[in-house]
Parts: sequence; C-alpha cells; structure tokens
Amino acid sequence: MTTPETSIFDVLHPEPLLIVISGPSGVGKDAIVQRLKQLQVSFHFVVTATSRDPRPGEHDGVDYHFISRDKFEEMIAQDELIEYASVYNQYKGIPKFEVRDAMTSGKDVVMRLDVQGAARIKQLCDSAILIFLIPENEAAWLDRFRARKTEDADSLALRMKTARDEIKCLSYFDYIVVNPQNKMDEAAETIIAIIKAEHSRTQHRHITL
Repeated sequence: MTTPETSIFDVLHPEPLLIVISGPSGVGKDAIVQRLKQLQVSFHFVVTATSRDPRPGEHDGVDYHFISRDKFEEMIAQDELIEYASVYNQYKGIPKFEVRDAMTSGKDVVMRLDVQGAARIKQLCDSAILIFLIPENEAAWLDRFRARKTEDADSLALRMKTARDEIKCLSYFDYIVVNPQNKMDEAAETIIAIIKAEHSRTQHRHITL
C-alpha cells in the first residue's frame, strides 16, 4: 500500500524545462518559433535583443527587442545580458530581465538563439535542451536565401562558411530536427514531441541559471 510519501505520482515532473532552438542562419528558426506560437502550445517564449533593423512584418518586443548598437554595447558594459554574440557584424543577446520573467512563468521556456548563443547557454546551464535545426539539404537552404533576396554573393558565401563552422558545434546539442521547406508543421510537431518525452524522463532536468 502506498503512502502520500511514496505515491507513484511523485515521479511526475512538473518543473519547467529550458529549450533552445538554434541552427545556421536561414534554417527557419524564427518561423518555427512563430509556428509554435500559432499552435498555442503552453510555452514562455523569450524575446531576443538585436542591433539589426526590423525586417518587414517584424515588431519590437514581439519578434525581437530592436535596439541600437550603442544601446546594446551599453547593456554589455552594464552586464544586463545573460549571453550575447556578434554575428555578421550584428549583436544578438538575451536580456537578463527576459530570463527572470521566463523562469518564474511556470511554463516551459523556449529561446531562439544562434549557434554561439546556444553553446553559451549550455555552458551556463548543462540541463538546457538544445535543438539544432537543419534544412533537408544544402540546395533547399540556398533556395531560402535566394527567396529572401537580402543576400549578395559575398554575403551568401560568408553565411555558407559560417554554417559549415557551426556544424562543428553539434556536440553541444541534444537533438537534430529537420525543418523541410514548406513542411514546417513536421518540425514543430517533432519539437513538441521532444519536450513531451523530456517531461517523461525518469531523471528529470533541473534548470538553474
């Protein structure tokens, strides 16, 4: 006979998880996060700060915190970021207030980070779940950039070189998820399945930052 102290339900793990969605530029990180929001999954989505200008359709405080380069460097000097990186001559980082709000939400916390930022989070919190998005193949990845019409030949070559370097960081990651062109729901459903499986682990991840 079980007692309240030994109830089988004590093995369940309601504590929130920290999930980092990353991958090379152009793989669809922003689109996957947006799709997860549309599916109304019960996650807290951390908003990244960036020094780049908004793209058409992006909104401050929703897609990113858009701040000037000078303001970003001021935040770095005042230690107001949990992590940051300079990628393609633009800053990206996670403000500390965003992380504090996220970890007190009681919900699973999702961060969208470049590969440098994801590696930094893994160093700070080994229990974070790191998911690396990849396209179905290199040709499809290049097609996405061409469709955006924001890259010249030199810029595209730099992104290709950076992506190949980022693949070398896979040892930091727990999962690889393919994000096929025009089949975003497949990747979103895989990510949701990973999170459900993580909540069913017998050895649960305990998040500390």
